[in-house]
Amino acid sequence: MRRLIERYLEHLADERNYSPHTLRAYRGDLERLHRFLADFLGRPAAEVAPRDVDPLAVRSFLAALYRDGVGRKSQGRALSAVRSLFRFAAREGAVAANPAAGVPTPRAPRTLPRHLRPGEVEGLLEAPAGDERGDAALPLRDQAILETLYATGLRVGELVSLDWRDLDLAARVLRIVGKGGKERMVPFGRQAQAALRAWLAVWEEVRRRGDGGDDEEPVFLNHRGGRLSDRSVRRVVDRYVDRAALAAGVHPHTLRHTFATHLLEGGADLRAIQELLGHSSLATTQRYTHVDVERLLSVYREAHPRAKKGG
Repeated sequence: MRRLIERYLEHLADERNYSPHTLRAYRGDLERLHRFLADFLGRPAAEVAPRDVDPLAVRSFLAALYRDGVGRKSQGRALSAVRSLFRFAAREGAVAANPAAGVPTPRAPRTLPRHLRPGEVEGLLEAPAGDERGDAALPLRDQAILETLYATGLRVGELVSLDWRDLDLAARVLRIVGKGGKERMVPFGRQAQAALRAWLAVWEEVRRRGDGGDDEEPVFLNHRGGRLSDRSVRRVVDRYVDRAALAAGVHPHTLRHTFATHLLEGGADLRAIQELLGHSSLATTQRYTHVDVERLLSVYREAHPRAKKGG
């Protein structure tokens, strides 16, 4: 079982080009399955084989996750990882059939993702201007981070992977390679352009603080001149959420949700938003978007024949 899991994770990394974050999540779920199977079957983990796993074992694994307080969404993610693992195992000939294929996915409660209203966004984007830290370059960097996140809807991992060669500041467009190795072009507005140019003006000064050990030119740097990490971006957002006195629960991904929601509310086509976000499925895009009840009612009244007649 251990060898199968490692081969599968290598397949995801090398052939499917999954992100490090996704690979860590899959590894965690599959290693948890492996430990569970050892207890469930009453044998050492090293002796558990893929052919020992049947639908009852998979259902029991989900039941154990429930008993351990794992939420339904995380249960569903774990089941998806198990299904994918055994689909791979069946192709490899390690099992005759996928034991997880017929196991139903736990139904997760449907919740709307958090997004910011226009006034809240403005307060957040203006917060770096009042930052009086000793290092004057960092507020300029932070302004560019916030403006870029809101202007493009990038994932945090995509943001920190940007190099200057990926940006055309004059044309206001950037190139990004997202999940699954999918490349897309994303436009951005004049305010993000201005923030990026202001940061670029001091970028070289910050870059010189590093050791210069590579030829890459990451757009966003830490205070030591190296590439900024996704964890650091989260700290940047937390800092200005506090300064803007926004409610708790605002994270970098909130700006991605907000980007999609504001485009939709402005009349953008859902499939265009799907392309900008880099989603492979339109259903995923729909989960990222909000439509105000008043807008839904307005569309209904204008479009439905019976509504037009007062029906």
